[in-house]
Amino acid sequence: MRTRIDLAYDGTDFKGWARQPGLRTVQEVLEESLATVLRVPSVSVTCAGRTDSGVHARGQVVHLELDEQELTASIGRSRLAPMEALRRRLNGILPPDARVHRVDAAPPGFDARYSAIWRRYAYRVTDRDVDPLTRHHVLAWPRHLDVDSMNEAADLLLGLRDFAAYCKRREGATTVRTLIDLHWERDATGLAVLTVRADAFCHNMVRALTGALLAVGDGRRTPDWPQQVLATGQRSPAVTVAPARGLTLEEVGYPDGLELVRQAERARNKRELPDD
Repeated sequence: MRTRIDLAYDGTDFKGWARQPGLRTVQEVLEESLATVLRVPSVSVTCAGRTDSGVHARGQVVHLELDEQELTASIGRSRLAPMEALRRRLNGILPPDARVHRVDAAPPGFDARYSAIWRRYAYRVTDRDVDPLTRHHVLAWPRHLDVDSMNEAADLLLGLRDFAAYCKRREGATTVRTLIDLHWERDATGLAVLTVRADAFCHNMVRALTGALLAVGDGRRTPDWPQQVLATGQRSPAVTVAPARGLTLEEVGYPDGLELVRQAERARNKRELPDD
């Protein structure tokens, strides 16, 4: 039985999502907690998007295959529905910096990674006095940020493009992505919040885009500079990758019904720019 789990975590003390020998990662903690609750030797989960070391998540999604007999045995005499009982037992043994929001039977064709049609991140920056209570989730910036200038620059980056200039290349992987939304706004507390939404992201893409836009916001670069960097197709040492702590995976979007299967099929194909 394919099962969907929605979870959140504070990435401060995790070395990213993916398992790494000898390091504390979100995947390792979640899989080991599931194995304990289900009383099985091991469990394997697939996530919607791998987060880097120090990056947080409010809306991470994973799927796994559950044996119904193992699930029934694990909840014992609980009067709760099996999925809710599993959620509560998971949260009872997960560490304080990870929490499961929901456990549900997944619809037919669901794949946490390949069925997703977009991922939405937020990057939070303060250019005012630093609140020590948010220091692990908000980047402190030493100069005033002009949100209008950053949005002018952001508008020039939207659409289907090759983001090689803003990605850490991986052998055999494409850097073509569709950037759906990229905009800044001030929230009620005065934080400058960047919303980034795309069909998918390549390694370091969000943080590199953030770094380029911050250079525009504090006046070091003009609004057309991030687009000029993009056009080169090459990583530029002038683009500083923003620190991980300001970044949060907020939400993952999925289609309905049969589109789950169709989207998974499309996502497995290598993205390419259309011919001129």
